[in-house]
Amino acid sequence: MDDLIEGFVRLMDSPEGFTGPLNLGNPGEFTMIELAEAIRDLTGSRSDLVYRPLPADDPRQRQPDIRLAREQLGWEPRIPLREGLKPTIAYFEGMLAEGAQRQEAIQ
Repeated sequence: MDDLIEGFVRLMDSPEGFTGPLNLGNPGEFTMIELAEAIRDLTGSRSDLVYRPLPADDPRQRQPDIRLAREQLGWEPRIPLREGLKPTIAYFEGMLAEGAQRQEAIQ
């Protein structure tokens, strides 16, 4: 079971009085550049990264506070970013392949 699904299951099994909200994110920080580079590496892409100015209201740092999930659900993520990206990439590769097969069938 992946981290997010496990968190949802634990939330559904939590005591009746506990409704949240709570964060089921990963408190490990990484930049969008690091994320893009990891995806590019895992997919074997040779795409260039394009840098654009950040919106004025864009937060410089994001780190979800999962303290409540730890305390109330005994939950915290275990799957490292790169490992979690692999099934996500495989899913989208399958969707792209399926779409290409449909296009071929139409033509």
